[in-house]
Amino acid sequence: MPNSHDIIIIGQGAMGASAAWQLARRGANVLGLEQFSLLHSLGSSHGHTRMIRMAYYEHPDYVPLLRRAYDLWDQLEEQSSEKVLYRTGGIYMGPPTGEVIAGTTAAAKLHNLPHEILTHADLAKRFPQFSLPENFTGIWEPQAGFLLCEKAIGLFTRLALESGATLQAHETVEQINLQQSHVTVTTDRATYQAEKLIICSGAWSSKLLADLNINLEITRQVLGWLWPQFPKQFVLNTFPVWGIEQPDNSLAYGFPMLSEVPGLKIARHGRGATTNPDTVNRTPTQADHNEVRNIAKQYIPKATGPTLSTRICLYTNSPDGHFIIDKHPATGRAIIACGFSGHGFKFATVIGEALADLALTNKTPLPIDFLGLHRFNNPKPEIP
Repeated sequence: MPNSHDIIIIGQGAMGASAAWQLARRGANVLGLEQFSLLHSLGSSHGHTRMIRMAYYEHPDYVPLLRRAYDLWDQLEEQSSEKVLYRTGGIYMGPPTGEVIAGTTAAAKLHNLPHEILTHADLAKRFPQFSLPENFTGIWEPQAGFLLCEKAIGLFTRLALESGATLQAHETVEQINLQQSHVTVTTDRATYQAEKLIICSGAWSSKLLADLNINLEITRQVLGWLWPQFPKQFVLNTFPVWGIEQPDNSLAYGFPMLSEVPGLKIARHGRGATTNPDTVNRTPTQADHNEVRNIAKQYIPKATGPTLSTRICLYTNSPDGHFIIDKHPATGRAIIACGFSGHGFKFATVIGEALADLALTNKTPLPIDFLGLHRFNNPKPEIP
């Protein structure tokens, strides 16, 4: 029939674009739908950089996925002849009994990851840019680094298009109809039919997945760039990616300065103010500027120069802070990927592969069971 495809993907952010790349390179007839422009800055994956790290304090079960993600990032670079992954090493700092230090150490030891435990004196000697409480220790992870997030999504998109995917921007999904034999997606332009459907629409996922009764909390997050007093101390190949555990269990974090992006990027990983993705205030406030500057004043006093830029992005928080990747409980014809809770971008390559596996073969060898819907025990919706 007209407008018929093997797989429809709703959302062309990091996960949707990666899935489109993975599916198209395997020969699937893919339609990707995006309500905004491709490569827009209204969701969760803009701001130049995202951290990547292997010794995952959030949960050690993420580490096998990260191993595969690193391999696929390397594959993306090889296939595109472009660089997106920079291995700078990462230093994580906090009280030794805190979640960050204890969790990172446990993950590193469980999975035999290279790491080095640093005392407060070690930190002061090796990383004099930081000013830390006396009780703080650190863990150095040589495999950590950062990804160029917008560039990576652009490469997913280009490679998917070159492999035959159809990606359509400025098209809003209005209705999804899940049938036993197929799926139908109606937008403000047309109606499409496919064998399978992937829903990975970021902060707008809760609207499309309302029948699952999952509380996806959308929060407003601040990213800031300051001009340091001594810029040469913070440039790439001198300064690593870093994270510092806060008293409220959030994580202050940042990156080395890039030659093409003026300023030192600093932010806080923790749930911001709850918001609506359609009405969020994207204009930075004085409180937003203060959030970034206060981190610098407390921990990196040499970075407290002028504020050059402040941006707003969104987190889509699952109830437990872990990703949600699973088949729709009503039918295996629909696959969902949402609730990445502010720490998903580094996994984009491997999530795309997992979604492609599920769409094409109904299973994946990747260890994603711990991210399934079963942990919420919600009632199973029925196909109308």
